[in-house]
Amino acid sequence: MTSAAPTADANRKVALRMALFAAGMLALAFASVPLYRIFCQVTGFGGKTQVADEAPGAVAGEIGVRFDANVTAGLPWDFKPVETKVRINPGARTQVSYRARNMVSRTTKGSATFNVSPVQAGQYFSKIECFCFTEQELGPREGVDMPVIFFVDPKIKEDPATAHIDEITLSYTFFPVEN
Repeated sequence: MTSAAPTADANRKVALRMALFAAGMLALAFASVPLYRIFCQVTGFGGKTQVADEAPGAVAGEIGVRFDANVTAGLPWDFKPVETKVRINPGARTQVSYRARNMVSRTTKGSATFNVSPVQAGQYFSKIECFCFTEQELGPREGVDMPVIFFVDPKIKEDPATAHIDEITLSYTFFPVEN
């Protein structure tokens, strides 16, 4: 009977380790989305842009920026850029607007996500002000112009991985926000 006690004790240790491992994996699963979001924001990975307080100032050269707008099913909005394309000097503070209109006779809310393509350009695309930082609420049939203030870091032309990029696309997608 003395051999049963060490086996039971060993089984308890294994069970405890497995329970701790499972709890750790569950915690990691919940933390992965915010950690990935932070990683993308810091590195520009996946076309995520940077956030800045001010532009560094224009330098010689030009780069094109295209604007794209999408709305997912369930949000009855018309959403589009006011301008579809601009050519800017890297480092120049640039402001464009997107226009959204609620197409129904009830108040609706939306939240925008964004990305930049090609993805390598994300680390050099910085937003100073953006409607994507806050939830948007539009009253019945209400329309609104939403500004985006941004710049493209001049270092984009110094990086061998991005020096060839002549055009960047900034794309927004609005999703419904339930009350």
